[in-house]
Amino acid sequence: MIRKVCCLIFFASLFGSCVDIFEVTDISNEQVQLLAPTNESIVTDSIVNFNWNGVKEADAYLVQIATPDFENASQFILDTLITIDSTFVGNRISKKLLDNTYQWRVQGQNSMFSTAFSSNTFTVQNAN
Repeated sequence: MIRKVCCLIFFASLFGSCVDIFEVTDISNEQVQLLAPTNESIVTDSIVNFNWNGVKEADAYLVQIATPDFENASQFILDTLITIDSTFVGNRISKKLLDNTYQWRVQGQNSMFSTAFSSNTFTVQNAN
């Protein structure tokens, strides 16, 4: 009887430890902060640098660019998932764009949760 109780306690503590290992932080109430290009800004270079502040527990970022915006998209320019791994260089990406109006957005993700999209609209007016 004592042996059965000890086995039961052992397996219960082992299962409880596994639950702690696989716990994923809910980031659905967090928000990615877009730094540049800011909303309604005019970019005077064809190479646009997109920068954002990340979410602490995110392990990937979905970055999308559409023209003129996502509700009336005539074209998706970029739709990419940037994974935080050994090759990750920071919360930024660059893209060459033609003169036009664009909307960009970023969503933080982890294995179980995602943030809402943060989005900004901007215009490229190449100075050349």
